[in-house]
Amino acid sequence: MSKREEFLAGERVEDIAFFLHEDSVGNVDALSEYAEQVGDGLVLVLDGDQGRSAFQSATGLDPMALAKRAMGTDGEIDRDLTGGVCPNADGESAEDHVVKFVFAFAEEQNEEVGGIYERGDVVHSYAVCTCGEAYSEKWVVGEE
Repeated sequence: MSKREEFLAGERVEDIAFFLHEDSVGNVDALSEYAEQVGDGLVLVLDGDQGRSAFQSATGLDPMALAKRAMGTDGEIDRDLTGGVCPNADGESAEDHVVKFVFAFAEEQNEEVGGIYERGDVVHSYAVCTCGEAYSEKWVVGEE
């Protein structure tokens, strides 16, 4: 099982996962030793502090500032963290709305908090589209 699969299964809640579209990375080969190559980019899964730092270095975006900005806009992020559907896409060309980055972390099940948190571990994900829109989605691990 890859680190990404373990993260998505709720087995790496201390880690950060992020996707970088190949067009957003200057040298994909430089990251290949640390990343899983997927379709049109890379996914890295790193421990929390290292993951936040690596995401910021790779994208120039502070991950917590991104999360704050994206939380106000609901969108669809692929459950494998490799893309999504921009809420601004509305019939526009798919080429105008490609996910550049996805940043994600997981939170352990917490019945005291209630809501979706009582159903299981929750993945929080934040995406940035080529159009500049930032959006978010969260889901319970194992639920579609």
